[in-house]
Amino acid sequence: MQKRELGKSGLEVSAIGLGCMGLSYGYGPATDIQEAVSLIRQAFERGVTFFDTAEAYGPYKNEELLGEALAPFRSEVVIATKFGFNFDANGGQSGMNSRPEHIRAVADQALKRLKTDVIDLFYQHRVDPDVPIEDVAGTVKALISEGKVKHFGLSEAGVQTIRRAHAVQPVTALQSEYSLWWREPEQEILPTLEKLGIGFVPFSPLGKGFLTGAISEATTFDSKDFRNIVPRFSKEARKANQALVDLLTAIAARKKATSAQVALAWLLAQKPWIVPIPGTTKLHRLEENIRAAEVELTAEDLTNIESALATIKVEGDRYPAHLQARVNR
Repeated sequence: MQKRELGKSGLEVSAIGLGCMGLSYGYGPATDIQEAVSLIRQAFERGVTFFDTAEAYGPYKNEELLGEALAPFRSEVVIATKFGFNFDANGGQSGMNSRPEHIRAVADQALKRLKTDVIDLFYQHRVDPDVPIEDVAGTVKALISEGKVKHFGLSEAGVQTIRRAHAVQPVTALQSEYSLWWREPEQEILPTLEKLGIGFVPFSPLGKGFLTGAISEATTFDSKDFRNIVPRFSKEARKANQALVDLLTAIAARKKATSAQVALAWLLAQKPWIVPIPGTTKLHRLEENIRAAEVELTAEDLTNIESALATIKVEGDRYPAHLQARVNR
């Protein structure tokens, strides 16, 4: 697979990474561990070198899974994980925590779970309003100087926070949602990242599965699937947003590709320092996503997509209100 550099950091990764959350958390029952290990290893065999996890996924189970799966070729891959939450005895999130001593503890625990001696990319999972971002960046800077971490990242941070953090410790990548049905980062985030030389890692690049065309207003989700509480996945919103999927389907037919591949190719065409991390539990979807790197959208294709999108209004918020408050701080 083609490689891309995240901003001007020198960190080179596959043009498409693998978001591993859904193997353990968020979309219903966890995948069987050996099946998940096999999928991760098959991703590597097909050229994926960038794997995304977090202590919150499980919690802890996803990091342990990656540690086992990637151990045979650890030196050939880039592992990104995250800090920033407390967890209760039942594994639920019990508030944010980016205090320096907590960041250090999470780093030490993550190193053990990932079976490694260094974290390639360490993200603050969400901006903690109770801890100055300068203290967060300074703590990660110290971890980098100690050899425990290589690169610092932020997730769902606003532009002022990005600038303040970057002044203390260069930020290698921002991870936030970005796709054909969530384009808000284009307003302020992307110009800021370009100016500062920071890479961008879009999560949910396929709209949490919606842009694949596999979800309709008739779809029912598992009781543990968090899409049940997402306004954009209400039955009414799914019906209204089908117009976007229909557009993708038509473009994909002309390109002899799938809707998912066009959605990923569109992201890759936006900037050379954008690296999407679609997730999946299925090998055929993994292979489909990887092949998106081979789909070339011409300037005319991109113009046509832009014109068509201008006629479509996406319905529904991307988070329920209590989670929306955590983003763009």
